[in-house]
Amino acid sequence: MSDLVERRGHGRESVPSSSLVEASAQAPVEAMSETRLDNGVRVLSEHIPGMRSAAIGVWVRQGAAHESDDDTGVSHLLEHMVFKGTEGRSALEIADSLEALGGSLDAYTSREHTSYQGRVLDEHIPVALDVLSDLVLTPNLDDADLALEREVVLEEIAQVEDTPDDLVFEIHSERLWDGHPYGRSILGTKESVAEMRGDTLRSLHAQRYVGENLVVAAAGNVEHDEFVKRVVGHFDAVSPGERSERVAQPAGTTTGFQRIDRPTAQTHIVFGAEAPSHASRDRYPLILLSSILGGGMSSRLFQKVREELGLCYSVFTFQSFYRSAGMVGVYVGTRPGTADQASEAVRGELQRVATEGLSETDLDRIKQQVKGQVMLSLESTGARLHRLASFALHDEPFRGLDDVLARIDGVTRDDILRVAMQYYDPELHLELRLGPDDALPGAT
Repeated sequence: MSDLVERRGHGRESVPSSSLVEASAQAPVEAMSETRLDNGVRVLSEHIPGMRSAAIGVWVRQGAAHESDDDTGVSHLLEHMVFKGTEGRSALEIADSLEALGGSLDAYTSREHTSYQGRVLDEHIPVALDVLSDLVLTPNLDDADLALEREVVLEEIAQVEDTPDDLVFEIHSERLWDGHPYGRSILGTKESVAEMRGDTLRSLHAQRYVGENLVVAAAGNVEHDEFVKRVVGHFDAVSPGERSERVAQPAGTTTGFQRIDRPTAQTHIVFGAEAPSHASRDRYPLILLSSILGGGMSSRLFQKVREELGLCYSVFTFQSFYRSAGMVGVYVGTRPGTADQASEAVRGELQRVATEGLSETDLDRIKQQVKGQVMLSLESTGARLHRLASFALHDEPFRGLDDVLARIDGVTRDDILRVAMQYYDPELHLELRLGPDDALPGAT
């Protein structure tokens, strides 16, 4: 329960004239619309012709980066707890509510928000919105349920600790951000979760699950005005509250080389460096660079490290763009005896792009690849839903597909070289290796 790649109500239908403040008009091609309720709730929808289904979600501006060191993991534990029962439904009724209709219900917690989502046939939109609002607004949050669910989350933490290719990312983030909230574990620690109390969860819910922090969105065969009426019926009485504070900008990140002793069959290696925020126009050249370096079988790292050198099964790039900063990086898993060779190969490709940038031919090719991936991904209502909510969560204006494609096309070789030098020079990265001590002399 992890971009241009982190469930109530009783169906009141009345729409008081004072409850709506229109925020923007429909976009002519993609039919995106937004309405803001007086209590701060933002309602967004995108009508997709030809669909017989809809994806619906509720986002809360509350994530791991908003927590303190003492309550780390509370956002994620709260996300779990709402499924244990609400004023209107038992845990079993929640689980069965959409599955019985052939739909699905899910949730996740990220560093800056928590999301609850459902996907259903268009005729079941009212049911899905009723369930989602029930989960978000009226969870029971009983101490007896907490005692049980705490154990579930502790098992989730233990599972990560037993999965080295997950664990290496957890440790890398913590060390890269060096005390900044972006490095805080979303799951929390065994100690923080074991000591979490019901009052802490109830207080967080009362303070953060409020109108100013809520985004309700739908994509698919949905009509905006009708959707807004239904949202008002469930969310109109929510207190406006206060919006979660923006996460502070990092003062800097850790660079260099670190090792961790772990008795694994592979050595897991993560390179990573700070990158700009989601709002930065540098996001587009960075996405192109990430794709050409490690975005698929034709990428430079795959061809070099796996196909040419045979040093790994899995190698890929990754990126995350938050509101105040971001990160880019590379993962490779290799046997301990070839860790140095794999690391050297990755460093060579990073240094090459940081020194040379891309040729015009390579840039044109990767633009076509990324544009194709963007357009194909948007055939999914789930992807369209996430894209729609992203505008609101990052306080950015709507951008139609044509705008996004134009921004990709507008990236120049100078842009690529500039961001490659600034963010992909391996000397600016923290390289973290997790593997057995016989391959890691001096492990820490």
